[in-house]
Amino acid sequence: MKQITLFITSVILLAACNMPPSDREEKEKALKEHNQAIYLKDGWIRDPYIYLAPDGYYYLTGTTPVPNDPREKDDKYNLGLTEAALKIGLNPSIVGYKIRVWRSDNLLDWEYLGEPFSLDQGYWAKQNPEAFKEVPQNEWFLWAPEIFNIDGDWIFVHTSPRPQQGGANLVVKKEGLMSDQFEFPMGEDIQFKHDPSLFKDNDGTWYLLWGNTMIQPIKPGFTGLTGEPVRIDPSNRRIGHEGATIRKIGNKYVHFGTAWSTDQGRKGSYNLYYCTADSITGPYGERKFAGRFLGHGTPFQDKEGRWWCTAFFNGNVPPIDDTDIENCDLSETAQSINEQGTTIVPLEVKILEDGDIYIRAKDERYAHPGPDEVQQF
Repeated sequence: MKQITLFITSVILLAACNMPPSDREEKEKALKEHNQAIYLKDGWIRDPYIYLAPDGYYYLTGTTPVPNDPREKDDKYNLGLTEAALKIGLNPSIVGYKIRVWRSDNLLDWEYLGEPFSLDQGYWAKQNPEAFKEVPQNEWFLWAPEIFNIDGDWIFVHTSPRPQQGGANLVVKKEGLMSDQFEFPMGEDIQFKHDPSLFKDNDGTWYLLWGNTMIQPIKPGFTGLTGEPVRIDPSNRRIGHEGATIRKIGNKYVHFGTAWSTDQGRKGSYNLYYCTADSITGPYGERKFAGRFLGHGTPFQDKEGRWWCTAFFNGNVPPIDDTDIENCDLSETAQSINEQGTTIVPLEVKILEDGDIYIRAKDERYAHPGPDEVQQF
């Protein structure tokens, strides 16, 4: 069943005083009960990343346009992200070249902090300034940033294909989130690390993940990589093709990854999968299903220790009707029930009697693989 019905939705304002009381009450109830998806904020975003910092604030970043890009209003879904459209110059990507950051103390009300980093401030702009002169600024792309506060320092990682080939950065800011002082201690070790992600193990060692999926220890002070990279995969197949990250739950390492349900690029639903291991480098068990429409989402814990995952719109057609969605075959093209903007979906996370980990979206619309799912669960 192919559904391409566009949701006709009202714009949801962030400030409590501007929200319809019923809408605000519904969001507060859903947040308290941890049982259904919550649409947090509008605004074009992909790969939304939420991080609970030591200061008690949640920080949100992701792949975003530059501020005030008119296409964010004129082309809400930026459907020109499809490869065929790009080849003929239709709707060029709205992706910008800056990290943008919002913060919230309650997950519902978000304050925009600004842009603490842009590609022209990065390591590669210093190493290869000619590339930044030759490539038009509207073709500079900053993808999938992550943000951390580590011992008072702010650290960002991201990937970027242009203007520097393989131009990922690891950025350290010691003078505050919005300072203009940058350090790049990892140097060229970060190059060609697509979708870099950071993980800290219990012994204090930091690891860099990238691709799908390589992992390697980081030297103290983030001054480079040490040892040899190791490829980690589920025992039965690849974890996916992008957006890999690791969390430690109980005594298990949980490796998350993203793939299309059909195993074909931009066909079906964009889903989140996981596998587990006793050692960070594996071996990992079989790939399991975490949630539909949760691809490249961030699994994170709130202040009460409950698990959520971020979600966003990723499709070749506008959002589809979620009626009976678990029985809808979406294999014709890339489709999603997520509205453009940032959504969070509650996760059920359990440590089983044998120590293994069970993870599944709690909202029924996200909880079941669809008929288009190639892997059987």
